[in-house]
Amino acid sequence: MLAGRRILLIIGGGIAAYKALELIRRLRERGAAVTPVLTPAAAEFVTPLSVSALAGERVYTDLFDLTDEAEMGHIQLSRVADLVLVAPATADLMAKMAQGLAGDLATTLLLATDTPVMIAPAMNVRMWEHPAMQRNLAVLQGDGLRVVGPDSGDMACGEYGPGRLAEVPEIVTAVEAALAAGPLSGRRVLVTSGPTHEPIDPVRYIANRSSGSQGTAIAEALRDLGAEVVFVTGPADAPRPAGCEVIEVETAREMREAVMAALPVDAGIFAAAVADWRVASESGSKIKKQGGRMPELRFAENPDILAEVSQLSEGRPALVVGFAAETDDVVAHATAKRARKGCDWILANDVSPATGIMGGAENAVVLISEEGAEDWPRATKREVAGRLAARVAGALGAD
Repeated sequence: MLAGRRILLIIGGGIAAYKALELIRRLRERGAAVTPVLTPAAAEFVTPLSVSALAGERVYTDLFDLTDEAEMGHIQLSRVADLVLVAPATADLMAKMAQGLAGDLATTLLLATDTPVMIAPAMNVRMWEHPAMQRNLAVLQGDGLRVVGPDSGDMACGEYGPGRLAEVPEIVTAVEAALAAGPLSGRRVLVTSGPTHEPIDPVRYIANRSSGSQGTAIAEALRDLGAEVVFVTGPADAPRPAGCEVIEVETAREMREAVMAALPVDAGIFAAAVADWRVASESGSKIKKQGGRMPELRFAENPDILAEVSQLSEGRPALVVGFAAETDDVVAHATAKRARKGCDWILANDVSPATGIMGGAENAVVLISEEGAEDWPRATKREVAGRLAARVAGALGAD
């Protein structure tokens, strides 16, 4: 809940601005006080009167209102909130934020604040995918801003893809996580999840049975302890964790790029079932039957993401945790893997078909560390995730 919390909501000028009305209502339902700021463009989509009526407070729009400067100057306004939330964050507004511009009330507040800032981007898919936009996003993330969304879907312009404003419940969950006074508050944790798909040709690929449900549960448990979670996932069946920065990938090489781009982090939890090999001779067109002759596939080894991160000389997370999915000699193989990779912990589990663990709702793990092997009882994946998150908090010295 958000009782007693004050949120400075900056509404950017896009068609998604209408969702800010529902966002205000949901935040207030949870006890938050919402101080709204409208950009001039936002006022073309929603009226100050409607925003003020839902927020129960006056709406700020003008940097040069002398009454406001006397009673609630822009410096004070930027610092009395517990969180500055920009929703929707348009391409124009994000570009100005990345460059440190301060030409109106919204950008001046953002430059003057010492309060945590969260943005919920919303824009056309081509704008979102443009290299300039991605550079601006990287700058803002490097400055420590939290990002929620965007989602993929149909857009007002008729196109489809990433760029839709995250749904209101997802934004509210992210706000609650950002303001949680948990033991991992202020910590940034990377979680990988799901399988990878390694293409054979445009219609076939190599994969495994991982559902991604354990990775999602871990991300949510860390989020609930107050961590800022970067969630890098392959094409998993499990839902994505709300309130986390979600990065979608397909192949092991894409996952490796996303992981390295997310560093530095305080801890890395590598729960993804990354394919060990890929087809080196991937075909650009569908492979046809050849009169009874079998196609010849040549394989190449995929990057070892866990080992690479564990052995970084600079920027290594304080805690690196891997997973070992085994079908026999679980503890022995996992112990050898921890030594070989150089990670701090390995969570080993038996994924033999009889266990029902891979793709199932439960897990039974053995924590392998420098101190030895520690058996955890079989439990739901959510319970396993909660136990791991608590151990991560303890290892990072969280209060």
